[in-house]
Amino acid sequence: MWAGVRQRFRRFHEDLNLSKDQIDDGLGKQHGVRQSLHRAYYDESTESPCGFIVGSWGKGTVVAPPSDIDIFFELPTEVYHRIEAYQGNKQSALLQEVRAHLLETYSQTNMRGDGQVVIVGFNSITVEVVPAFRYDDYGRFYMPDTNDGGRWKLVDPQAEIAFIDTADRNASGNVRPMAQMLKAWKRHCNVPLKSYQIELLAAEFMSTYENRQYDYYWYDWFMRDFFAWLCNKAWANLIIPGTFESINLGEAWLSRAQTARDRALRACADEYNDYTISAGQEWQKIFGDRIPIHVQ
Repeated sequence: MWAGVRQRFRRFHEDLNLSKDQIDDGLGKQHGVRQSLHRAYYDESTESPCGFIVGSWGKGTVVAPPSDIDIFFELPTEVYHRIEAYQGNKQSALLQEVRAHLLETYSQTNMRGDGQVVIVGFNSITVEVVPAFRYDDYGRFYMPDTNDGGRWKLVDPQAEIAFIDTADRNASGNVRPMAQMLKAWKRHCNVPLKSYQIELLAAEFMSTYENRQYDYYWYDWFMRDFFAWLCNKAWANLIIPGTFESINLGEAWLSRAQTARDRALRACADEYNDYTISAGQEWQKIFGDRIPIHVQ
């Protein structure tokens, strides 16, 4: 029984991981952006510019092919005081200033300030830059939010990364693959959940899941049980690590989760009976063609 499960989900996970060329490209692009901003704000050239990678790349949950890479760039405190003296939407002014500095290096590159980030649109990958000010010595930062007249938002990106890292270790390395696979579901089925919400949900589910120590051989049950669990999370709150901000999930995604749950139930029954092709067809309805139908 279950002759195809381990191979199917291993191949699925391998297909979602970045290639060496994709990794080198993303890392190279973000490093160049940080170098450009370091020259502008610290008046020096260096191979170790300020800033660090956050988001899916920082958490190790990015899915190939990557569309963007997110970075924080720490600005000097005096820039905060200068921007605070402005009238109007100070956060928007900061994004436009950062954009102008980047244009000095990347004059032919399309870029814009958008909400909380400066988007640098390279041909192969987009770099999304969060200009940030250190709030304290515990890893918290103020970042700009231009919406509704502008405000400074307190965030703790390193706490979010550490949360996923701890959850993944406690589940024998299964949180990150689960999050990647669920992002494939999000893409294929147009699920209205944000990537960071999927990461936090995967971590929360796996933290108490009785089978969390097992390998790919159990991933059909992982998915079946996750979707059943998720269907009970409508209107639940997620707590953001570090800042403890509460985010309500709503229920716009619920019907897609219920459909995925029902398809996963059918797929698990087919896997049990070694109907590997029909199981693969059901999994593809959930995840798309990244997960194989045919296994040996």
